[in-house]
Amino acid sequence: MHTLSEALRLVMERAAPLPPADRELIGALGLVLAEDVEADRDAPPFDKSLVDGYAVRAGDLQGEERWLRVSEEITAGRLPTRALGPREAAAIMTGAPLPEGADAVVMVERCRRGDDRVFIEPQPIASGMNRLTRGREWKAGEVVLRRGERLGPAHLGLLASVGRSGVLAVPAPRVAIVPTGDELVEPGQVPGPGQIRNSNAVTLHALAVEAGAKAEVSPIAPDDPDRLRAILARGLEANVLLITGGVSAGTRDLVPAALERLGALKVFHKVRLKPGKPLWFGVGPARGEGTGALVFGLPGNPVSVVVGFLLFVRPALDVLAGRPPRRSEVVSRPLGQPFTQRGDRITYHPACWTDPDRRAVVPLDGAGSADLRTLARADGFAIFPAGDRVYEEGEVVEFLPLR
Repeated sequence: MHTLSEALRLVMERAAPLPPADRELIGALGLVLAEDVEADRDAPPFDKSLVDGYAVRAGDLQGEERWLRVSEEITAGRLPTRALGPREAAAIMTGAPLPEGADAVVMVERCRRGDDRVFIEPQPIASGMNRLTRGREWKAGEVVLRRGERLGPAHLGLLASVGRSGVLAVPAPRVAIVPTGDELVEPGQVPGPGQIRNSNAVTLHALAVEAGAKAEVSPIAPDDPDRLRAILARGLEANVLLITGGVSAGTRDLVPAALERLGALKVFHKVRLKPGKPLWFGVGPARGEGTGALVFGLPGNPVSVVVGFLLFVRPALDVLAGRPPRRSEVVSRPLGQPFTQRGDRITYHPACWTDPDRRAVVPLDGAGSADLRTLARADGFAIFPAGDRVYEEGEVVEFLPLR
């Protein structure tokens, strides 16, 4: 059995960023940029007004005379037709280009319009007021986004602003989820004797999508070697294959043998971890010039599934997507009540915050690794090292948040 740190190291050694691919902006949210992006022109491309008002020459308004002649009206998207002469003002809209000679804009609320003149209320007026100069945001040829940036809504807007309709980015990993076992039925069905509903596939799909992957759930794979192997073969075409159930030591735990028949290479089987000890990890056969799928055989119990995903699958998905792995999210917090730890494996126990300020954590009293209801109440997992011990209230432990 591998320790947690050894197992994680073996996973991360086999995870590498996916090859960059061209993506349309609409589909690039959350992806990691794989190129430096330069501006195609200055922004703004002209001196522009930041407010609705009147473009003026600041020097014309340093004395007592406040009336100026209105030379023209400049709307957004329209160029001025002439330069601004002495003691002239141009009505202007937000975003419109300033006429030559204008060096300030007075807000419309501080002006009073006459027929062909405008009265500017007494106020300090300096050159540059309410004006954004050409190239103030960026210059043509300047790098506005660097390779490695994770693209959020503002990044996509910036890319559109510099003339990009698409971008080179690390694609989202494709995840195939295969639930296994004759005891499973789909959520909408009524379980027969000895059967349970398939909750793990739904949980894993949500976790994978939340981690930025594109996930697809297969039909339930039965405990039949040939049918199981056919379903797993399709799953190996993805970047990551997640299998639930069938990886322990029972006579119907057929997954390891099926994967071996399909050419998958086992890296490890079993981790010194509670819950999640039977976890299987390997790599599928190479496809063309690419690497094979990362394959995680997760135990069938719901809490084991979530712990295994957070500890091993999510960091691997981060690396495939070009992001730093999120193992660093573990925090230290005092316990809000005593806890008794038993066993020779590190334990991830469902726990919740004691208050909205997240000042302490309380381990939840559940029914073990099959207790999905307790997991739904949890904010994460309190982490207790191996060994028998009573932890007192106030002792500081590590805590892995669910989100």
